[in-house]
Amino acid sequence: MTADQVEGNGVRVRLGGREMSLAISDEQAVRLRALVDRVAREPFTKRVWAELAYFVVGGALTAVGLAFVAWTMVAGIGLAVLVLSLRSARGLGGLFRRMARSWLGEPVADPEPFTSRPGFLGWLQSGLRDRVAWRSVAYLPLKAAWTFLGVFVALSLWWDAFACLLHPITNHDGSGLGVWGLPAALFGGNHLNQPFGLVHGLAVFLLGVVFFFAAPWVTRGFVNVDRLLVRSLLGPDPVQARVRQLEQTRTRTVDASAATLRRIERDLHDGTQAQLVALAMRLGMAKEKLEDPEHVDVEQVRALVDEAHRGAKEAIAELRDIARGIHPPALDVGLEGALATLAARSAVPTDLSISLDTRPTPAIEAIAYFCVAELLANVAQHAQASRASVSCSQQGTWLRLVVRDDGIGGAEPTMVGSSSSGLAGLTDRVKGVDGRLHLVSPVGGPTVVTVDLPLSA
Repeated sequence: MTADQVEGNGVRVRLGGREMSLAISDEQAVRLRALVDRVAREPFTKRVWAELAYFVVGGALTAVGLAFVAWTMVAGIGLAVLVLSLRSARGLGGLFRRMARSWLGEPVADPEPFTSRPGFLGWLQSGLRDRVAWRSVAYLPLKAAWTFLGVFVALSLWWDAFACLLHPITNHDGSGLGVWGLPAALFGGNHLNQPFGLVHGLAVFLLGVVFFFAAPWVTRGFVNVDRLLVRSLLGPDPVQARVRQLEQTRTRTVDASAATLRRIERDLHDGTQAQLVALAMRLGMAKEKLEDPEHVDVEQVRALVDEAHRGAKEAIAELRDIARGIHPPALDVGLEGALATLAARSAVPTDLSISLDTRPTPAIEAIAYFCVAELLANVAQHAQASRASVSCSQQGTWLRLVVRDDGIGGAEPTMVGSSSSGLAGLTDRVKGVDGRLHLVSPVGGPTVVTVDLPLSA
């Protein structure tokens, strides 16, 4: 190689009279500089030393905790000691979760707290059936094995890095810090105790620099695996979390049903019932007028009958509105026709796109209908939009609804209605059948609401 020359975004290399050009685009150059800068800065960041401290301290606590739990379980002293061992493992799991949250920034949630049945036997039974404790017990040997491997890979890399970097200082008397792995293989032995020379010392120092900048990434790999163990074994139990979600969903569904019944009762009492009472009174007055044929005021009777007729039509209209709130008649012809009716009646011009291969169950159709109706009502009332669109498509065993508008945006799930109406009510209604509602509404728009529902509830 006789010359290196940088021209523009390329590198020209002259080797043995032949010139080669290596072209690097601007984007690749930016990425390369960012990568080099990140590698150079990484050993000096707080995150690296927090991960190293977590690895070392967590490994020591794991060794002590595993020894204690294993001894108390294997000793076979009795069920009470076994339950105490499980409770200790649960406590260690809580300690590791707090360490992961504070040192690693891992947002792992706490599982359900331990609840005991009354009496000593109830405490024993509850302790032996504590799934969280048994998962914490499983975490200890897995973490211990992974930490043992990490000591010989990640921690030894840190040790060798500092041993090589400090070699010119620690080797002044012919002895040096002990090294493992690659330095021992390269320099012949577990101690860098060869006579200190310029070439030898420079090689050792450069190897230490390489190890120093590589150690953070190797340590992070081991810590990331531990993150997975913490999330899967020390986080909330999936079975208990599912049960808790179903309990919350059932509670919201029961509350929503009770609110709907109260609304129907109120509408019937304050509206339809009042109309029917007035109708009966007018018909009674007309009947009294007709009992005396010789003194009948035909105009007055006609007025009473006309008022009764108007009241009957108003009562019929109110009953129709109440029935539509319970089960929309438009759904009798299918979800496609019902959504087409909503789009046609919308106060904002609305485009409709439907692609369904399988008809959903009646419960899912009703939820989909009410979701689109509420979302289009929100568009008309709050979005200040000029156009909206509704998309209904089948994706496998799921029904996806997408309602989009070009309004001002800024919508929030809790900004409209209460627990039984508005976006918050829609979320509860959708979660009641294990569905999902996703809202994207930046300030300035557009607003996109995506509702995923199973085809069958």
